[in-house]
Amino acid sequence: MRKAISYVTVAGMLFFLFAVAGALPQLYDPNSPAARHVSPRYIEKSHEEIGSANYVTAVLADYRGYDTLGETTVIFTAGVVTVMLLRTGLKRKKL
Repeated sequence: MRKAISYVTVAGMLFFLFAVAGALPQLYDPNSPAARHVSPRYIEKSHEEIGSANYVTAVLADYRGYDTLGETTVIFTAGVVTVMLLRTGLKRKKL
């Protein structure tokens, strides 16, 4: 019974994933909302608003700083958990 519930759950999640992915804009579409509205604004206004000559630095550090901080936190947490799990495995082998 538990296996059947697991299979149905996984199948439902896969269906949801493919349905949502199908609704995303095509890659490299010049008419996508990001290409028509967001990117031009970053290119036009980043130097006067941020003062950085590098667009990538302006976007990652200033416009999307909280996203970058969140991503860094997730990667750091994953690393810490991995080290903790590996150390736990080493302690069990010694016993």
